[in-house]
Amino acid sequence: MKKFSELSEQEILALAISLEEEHGRIYADYADGLKETFPASAKVFSDMADEENEHRRWLIDLHREKFGEHIPLLRRSDVKGFLKHEPIWRVRPLGLDKVRIQAEAIEFETRQFYEQSLNRTSDAGIRKLLGDLAAAEREHQSLAQKLGEKHLTTDAVSEEEETRRRIFVLQIVQPSLAGLMDGSVSTLAPLFAAAFATQDTWKTFLVGMAASVGAGVSMGFAEALSDDGALTGRGHPWLRGAITGLMTMIGGVGHTLPFLVPAAFATTVRLNGLPEFHVTAFHVATFLAALIVFVELWAIAWIRSRYMDTKFLQAAFEVVLGGTIVFVAGILIGSA
Repeated sequence: MKKFSELSEQEILALAISLEEEHGRIYADYADGLKETFPASAKVFSDMADEENEHRRWLIDLHREKFGEHIPLLRRSDVKGFLKHEPIWRVRPLGLDKVRIQAEAIEFETRQFYEQSLNRTSDAGIRKLLGDLAAAEREHQSLAQKLGEKHLTTDAVSEEEETRRRIFVLQIVQPSLAGLMDGSVSTLAPLFAAAFATQDTWKTFLVGMAASVGAGVSMGFAEALSDDGALTGRGHPWLRGAITGLMTMIGGVGHTLPFLVPAAFATTVRLNGLPEFHVTAFHVATFLAALIVFVELWAIAWIRSRYMDTKFLQAAFEVVLGGTIVFVAGILIGSA
């Protein structure tokens, strides 16, 4: 994948043409999917598809004037920094809320692309067109308001509120959730394998801390280097990486701390008719750690449901099942 900063003026135009063509087809699919249930909204998306196609024609005319007939094939998947959009336009029937949210995300990303492209070209003609397109995106009325006008709904949020929510999710929730999931799940196997292999709380604590810190550093650098945030609006890469790394470490440290339980917690349990059972600090620590893991996994499922438009039961099944598998694997390996 190429970095956005490495693109030539011709490649920027080629990418813009590809984006406008892709967005026009997406909006046309929205219109087709909504026409039976929400005909007024379908007309909005049909008009937007026509507008994207008009932008594409302007860009092609400028490319023909500046660089000739051949347009290099350059797509969003070839350039580092673009978000991957879920293909909800293929699903029938379409949900109006999900369509609105995704369309606004596409508009926001496109505006970011044109504004950043202005800094990458010095040609007057190219700058004029890119500036006009950026201005059109900035002045573009929010899709929520458009749909509200068509349906006379009272719950259409303002563009400013929706933008704040989108930025919060992109810059804070997503990196935090990615880190918390990785830290909570990836450290389970080494921590509980060490616990059951050694049955030594201090050694287990050291293994858990090492796994948590290592995972935090690894995830932090991976997130910071994955996307510079210029096109996606995901914020400064090192801030986003710091959030991801910190939440990864917190996710692992949470179920590591119980292994600091002092030996004073040891006791002997006597039940009538049953042999004596000696409860050690290891037993107490392992029980507390397992309890914290349970809370962590359900908290992650709730966050995914609250902010990532995922049904709670689906999120719970995916997160809790995956975490349980890793948890059991750690116990089995440590007990071998």
